[in-house]
Amino acid sequence: VNLGTPDSTRWWDIRRYLKEFLSDRRVIEVNPILWKIILNLIILTFRPAKTARAYKKIWLKKENMSPLRYYTIQQTEKLEKSLKNRSLVIDYAMRYGNPSISGKIEKLKKKGCDKLIILPLYPQYAAATTATVCDEVYRSLMKMRWQPSIQIIPHYESEPLYIKALVRSIEKKIKEIKWTPEVIIASYHGIPNSYFRKGDPYHCYCHKTTRLITEKLNQKIPIITTFQSRFGPEEWLKPYTDKTLEKLPSEGRKKVLLICPGFSSDCVETLEEISIEGKETFLESGGKNFEVIPCLNDNKDHILLFKHLVRQTIN
Repeated sequence: VNLGTPDSTRWWDIRRYLKEFLSDRRVIEVNPILWKIILNLIILTFRPAKTARAYKKIWLKKENMSPLRYYTIQQTEKLEKSLKNRSLVIDYAMRYGNPSISGKIEKLKKKGCDKLIILPLYPQYAAATTATVCDEVYRSLMKMRWQPSIQIIPHYESEPLYIKALVRSIEKKIKEIKWTPEVIIASYHGIPNSYFRKGDPYHCYCHKTTRLITEKLNQKIPIITTFQSRFGPEEWLKPYTDKTLEKLPSEGRKKVLLICPGFSSDCVETLEEISIEGKETFLESGGKNFEVIPCLNDNKDHILLFKHLVRQTIN
């Protein structure tokens, strides 16, 4: 299960997707009545156009889909081939948008699948990501008279195969570029500080992943953790990625390599917000070299990780 994606870059498709996403009480924890007014009268009036412009920059025209959907499909197909088990059906769903979790659970049940393993594609657990996938799975079961059994893989932020895959992706990029990074930024999607204060472990899991990467990477390059994609006026986890990119050149660090360990697939946050907007911010602030390491997407190391997580759960 991945986060989700609009069906197209059309205004109405973007609006429909944003409405479902931003109506989730796990994602937006404010007064629901007040938020409903703000969402419907202000955000869903102006935000879809801005979001559509971002998606148009990264939309895969040949496949006519977002990169997130493309890579999720590729991950599904390659995992099925890798497992080589005819008794296993591998399928995918999106938390928001299509295909829905409830629709896929119903489809699998009709196929005769009575034991389901749910793999949320979020390495670091957060209430606004993994937990809301669980919520939707359980809501789907509540409507079923004959329920399949459910096992959920909650997080894998310190799984050795995950760390190894990230380290190898960093080493591969360092070999490809013709300059030596002065710093590596590990940028994760942020959450409001208030969520952290309420007990969400996400912040700790992100720092744990960065620490493990640092320990395994055979390079004397400092790695710093930052947080991106903040939304609204509330204070989010710091340091902010965009502010860090603005500040580094003035500190004499003008060669930056950036990785987004919390994203299982390249998407609008990695391709538009970081690779386009982030690069522009860094260079305009006086930076010299800037490269982004692709997400693990459908590469062999990532599929091997998924295969391990599934087999471990089955056994």
